[in-house]
Amino acid sequence: MAIITSANIASAIVKLVAVDALPALMGNLVMGNLVNRDYEPTLAQAGDTVNVPIPPTLVANNLAEGGTVQTQNPSLGNAQIVLNTHAEATFQIPDVTKVLAVPDLLRIYMQPAVVALAERIEADLLNLYSQFSANTPVGVAGTPLTENIIDLAESSLFTAKVPASAAKYLVVASDAYSTLRQIPRFSEYDTAGDAGLRALIEGSVGKIKDFFVFRSQFVPKTGASPVATHNLAFAKNALGLVVRRLPQPIPGTGAIAEYAELGNFGMRVTMSYQPNTLAQQFTVDVLYGCGVLRNNHAVQVNS
Repeated sequence: MAIITSANIASAIVKLVAVDALPALMGNLVMGNLVNRDYEPTLAQAGDTVNVPIPPTLVANNLAEGGTVQTQNPSLGNAQIVLNTHAEATFQIPDVTKVLAVPDLLRIYMQPAVVALAERIEADLLNLYSQFSANTPVGVAGTPLTENIIDLAESSLFTAKVPASAAKYLVVASDAYSTLRQIPRFSEYDTAGDAGLRALIEGSVGKIKDFFVFRSQFVPKTGASPVATHNLAFAKNALGLVVRRLPQPIPGTGAIAEYAELGNFGMRVTMSYQPNTLAQQFTVDVLYGCGVLRNNHAVQVNS
């Protein structure tokens, strides 16, 4: 029979916090769930560079009768993403033993920390919009989105040879989302069927012009009059989110850490004692970097 010790209890508490942390984070992500995520459980430090390979382009040659194959020497593409963000959210629990007795208390403490990390990741990914220069932006600043603008965005990605099988996403601000679900052809049952009914009753746009439509509170806005909203249409491989493990605390320093890892994403949860406040301190942190993988797989959709 295992002996219950203070060390066992401390480790159990950290594991309990870690188990609740990651699913909650994933539930609050929009962009983080749509882009290409690269995760390995290897230790890294802020400032490290990760090389993300990009498949090369090959050409199909006609092999004439009696001819020979034409050997190609493709160059494997490479996107360098720097792990330049060590995001953390820290909180204290005066009586940590209550967490074990009342699990709902854990969620009350965890939710603000998790939301803070999700918001930081969302904002960093969406702020990459200005780096997509291969395709000409569509839409006009300060002007509502129209069906024609969405059509131009889809055509732009098709012309850029984004694979037809690749899922395409359109992430817009709240006002643009509201405009889209009021386009008559997409919000009425007699023209869009069940999809129109959902847009009208549930407020869900769903899919327009081959784009899965999502809204985010962190779509960048610039300028004063008119204000330019930089919505983004893209395929998964347009952006990359690279996450790596942070090291464990030095043994004997009074801190205990556990990793929470799920679906190409990982974070660290650390518990330590703060004598000044007589409370247990929890830090939820993640080391990541984000960048453009394929410039031609995204287009700015301004409104």
